[in-house]
Amino acid sequence: MRLLRGLHNLRPFPQGCVLTIGNFDGVHRGHQQVLANLKRQAQALGLPAVVMVFEPQPKEFFSADEAPARLTTLAEKLEHLASLDIDAVACMAFNPRFRSLSAQQFVDDVLVAGLNVKALIVGDDFRFGCDRSGDFDFLNQAGAQQGFSVTDTQTLQAEGQRVSSTLIRSHLQQGDLPGAAELLGRDFAISGRTAHGQKLGRQLGVPTANTLLKRAKVPLAGVFAVTVQPEGDKTIYQGVANIGLRPTVGGTRAVLETHLFDFSGDLYGKRLCVTFKQKIRDEKRFDGLDALTAAIQNDIQQAKAYFASC
Repeated sequence: MRLLRGLHNLRPFPQGCVLTIGNFDGVHRGHQQVLANLKRQAQALGLPAVVMVFEPQPKEFFSADEAPARLTTLAEKLEHLASLDIDAVACMAFNPRFRSLSAQQFVDDVLVAGLNVKALIVGDDFRFGCDRSGDFDFLNQAGAQQGFSVTDTQTLQAEGQRVSSTLIRSHLQQGDLPGAAELLGRDFAISGRTAHGQKLGRQLGVPTANTLLKRAKVPLAGVFAVTVQPEGDKTIYQGVANIGLRPTVGGTRAVLETHLFDFSGDLYGKRLCVTFKQKIRDEKRFDGLDALTAAIQNDIQQAKAYFASC
């Protein structure tokens, strides 16, 4: 899959392309339906299927403190898009320059001159341009003038609700992993490289791998039964993970710490994929390390009991 980063790296596809635009946070079942439509149109026209995303996401640019927790980092998003056989991703840096583009400039500089779009798929509520004058009708008119077609996405419903990143975050916050998995089309997972931490787990007799989260907020918190696949290792390990602030030891930012069962080896610097299977409990503050150690041992037993029942 080809990756184009920023306006300055855009190059028009010689024969044109079929494009869809969005955040695609989570690449969930609703997104997958849009991407399947993208692939069908691209194959029918004999053109590459291209996805445009933004980094940071627009809500993060305008109000980082109020922006929702991400379901996927950019790296995770790209992995999911690649697995769906998308030909190219245009990742636009959402910065003051990009934000200042008018709707007409976006069409002229990005869609036409930048990518040579021949077919565009967007939601009928899609808005763009510094004055937000760009909408579905604007694109239809521009397409008629510039030679590209515009179609709208179809909303996917599940149990009477629109499948969305917001709904998935709600399930995760409530600890409803099966509900989130149903909407995602897979179990929720976080990937990242391991880094050196305080090594408190080792002192307590429960060594953990500390995964770099690479996100300002996390969509779930607590203690979970997890499976873990290290980079370059075909084995999937079972384990228990805590994701949160670690209030007992005075943590101030979210950390993902995972204890792998039946594992020996060095994980520092390796990329881990931690898949969340069942919530065991909420994160809480304990009165000292002895109480924390006892709770961790209980968490381990609960996680092992979960896997034994699967």
